[in-house]
Amino acid sequence: MKALLAALPVSAVVSLSLLAGNPEGGEQKSVPEKSADGKTLKCLLVTGGCCHDYNFQSKALTLSSSAKADIDWTVVNKGGRGTKAQIDLYDDPKWAEQFDVVVHNECFANTKNPDYIRKIVDGHRGGTPAVVIHCAMHTYRAAEIDDWRRFLGVTSRRHEHQARYPVKTEKADHPIMKGVPVDWVTPKDELYIIEKTWPNTTVLATSKSEKNQKSHPVFWVNEFEGARVFGTTYGHTNDTFSDPVFLDLLTRGILWSAGKL
Repeated sequence: MKALLAALPVSAVVSLSLLAGNPEGGEQKSVPEKSADGKTLKCLLVTGGCCHDYNFQSKALTLSSSAKADIDWTVVNKGGRGTKAQIDLYDDPKWAEQFDVVVHNECFANTKNPDYIRKIVDGHRGGTPAVVIHCAMHTYRAAEIDDWRRFLGVTSRRHEHQARYPVKTEKADHPIMKGVPVDWVTPKDELYIIEKTWPNTTVLATSKSEKNQKSHPVFWVNEFEGARVFGTTYGHTNDTFSDPVFLDLLTRGILWSAGKL
């Protein structure tokens, strides 16, 4: 394998390393071609925890977004498969400063240390944009403080059954929603129950509960103390992370968060 990698161009090495995965956790990096203006978005993906195939999701997100946009990805997959992790990434008060966007796709529902949670949120105060996916909304749900929920833009602690949910666009004029089919139905996924939307949240799309027909936000944007945040509660299954509409929404959300859309 070492001889093969030595003979391959950088772009091929990047693709092979991403496809090979990183089962032990830690960091992965991709270095795409520079854009004409020489500006590449530096994005951090924080992932790991309970209940999802984060190796597959990380590959799907990084490869699909890098095919559409000029993005240099750093992937941090730490914390194992449990629900109470506290990862060392956040020990550095400047953990987010080198990145243009941070994508949170982790699942640590029972981590509730307020000092630890504030270290994460503090990384976004003052302007580091974010994209938050699926179980990021249930991460730290056991916490008594609301700092993470204010940052997300929504409060959710539970979800309904898996199904294929029709998505209703609420803000068709928002650049993130451009090109989303009016009849789009998700692959099999979970509908999160949204208890609250915070004051600076704008709902972009909703889906209805099959139990009571109540509509819940499934895509939204939030302004958090100078930082743009794009969020979605979808992303449970590998089928969703294989859906081109969903992956395109994530890419557009990344670009919007960075002010590039």
